[in-house]
Amino acid sequence: MDGADTSQGEKKKRRDYTPAELAAGLVHLLDVEEIDVDLYRGRRNPGGRGRVFGGQVIGQALNAAVGSIDDARQVHSLHAYFMRPGDEDFPIIYRVERDYDGGSFSNRRVIAMQRGKPILNMTASFQRPEKGLTHQVDLGDVAMPDTLPTEVELLRKMKDQIPEPFYRFMTRPRPIEMRPVDPWSPVDPRKRDPRRQIWIRATDLASDNQVMHRAILAFASDMALLSTCMQPHGISWMTRKMQSASLDHAVWFHDDVDMSDWLLYDTDSPWSGGGRGFNRGQLFTRDGKLVASTAQEGLIRLRDD
Repeated sequence: MDGADTSQGEKKKRRDYTPAELAAGLVHLLDVEEIDVDLYRGRRNPGGRGRVFGGQVIGQALNAAVGSIDDARQVHSLHAYFMRPGDEDFPIIYRVERDYDGGSFSNRRVIAMQRGKPILNMTASFQRPEKGLTHQVDLGDVAMPDTLPTEVELLRKMKDQIPEPFYRFMTRPRPIEMRPVDPWSPVDPRKRDPRRQIWIRATDLASDNQVMHRAILAFASDMALLSTCMQPHGISWMTRKMQSASLDHAVWFHDDVDMSDWLLYDTDSPWSGGGRGFNRGQLFTRDGKLVASTAQEGLIRLRDD
């Protein structure tokens, strides 16, 4: 339901979903249907239009890979390359290759296809849980989510500056709630340091399935990451002549994930050039535990007429 447009202007056409329904819809979307051995079909996003959100493809691909894994092993990393934009008008087929099963680790390769052409290649590694040497970076001081406005509340203050189709899209009810620590406006993207901090969580998520929680984190990790490298240049995805798209995406899972509670998505961008921008992210619990890290390179191209 993430792509469903259920804004105020659309109430007569579609009913509003409760937070629990939105979360259940996301779980249903990311779950995949087994149609043969190591072959799965991903569901289409109800109400989705145009290009498929990259996080959806990654989350579905991860769930397809899990179907061939021993229950005792958990995903600890995934690396994905986007090759073609997905089309919301068609389902996505996922083919899983069982590349490796060792004593502690398993490796799976997933090819996501639409209409006979690959749109994403992903490799995921799974590990049997074990104890080991432990350290992590410190979260530092940061405003807690309960003290911050939601992204939608901030956008409502800019309604008069945003074209109506964009406003409906950006304020539609979504299963992932976001609360920026230091808001950055896509409408007026003034130049600033390439770092963002955003609290994220799934709305009223009832599932306690760790596989699904990690798939939801993979889904949400594609949100707000690419725009980090745009900040030093005073541009956003709404900037005229701006072309942006994820090129590749990686996630490392360091611990169990609870997407029903707030996670701080702390992102930065150390470099951009050649029409590409590189971004990194870390996800912390409210008590400062680092549970996942991300990296992404994306296309950021200012086109000519």
